[in-house]
Amino acid sequence: MKRAEFERMGTDDLWSLHVKVTQLLQQKIQQEKLQLEERLKQLQIPVSGRRPYPPVLPQYRNPDEPSETWTGRGNQPRWLLAQLKSGGRIEDFRIGVRNKRQTSKGHARPADGETDH
Repeated sequence: MKRAEFERMGTDDLWSLHVKVTQLLQQKIQQEKLQLEERLKQLQIPVSGRRPYPPVLPQYRNPDEPSETWTGRGNQPRWLLAQLKSGGRIEDFRIGVRNKRQTSKGHARPADGETDH
């Protein structure tokens, strides 16, 4: 359509044309997105773009709340910051190194000086 044709149209007609164009664009964008996702599947590239990372085991534990742990990555948790400010050393909260040999049940044996609860 030429500009002169749009200028002759009424407000209601222009609005209904706008709605139709918007719906058509949404449909076309959705179709293109599906086609691109299919191409990515064929290339075997994850859609997220991130490679999977293995889980990181916690390295530090809060002695007051044993369920609170920290992997040593990212910001230090509040419980650790408070303990460090009160004079504690970060090594005081390190989870004991486990022996590499496994027990018959598949659980790691406690490190020297640690008790198995």
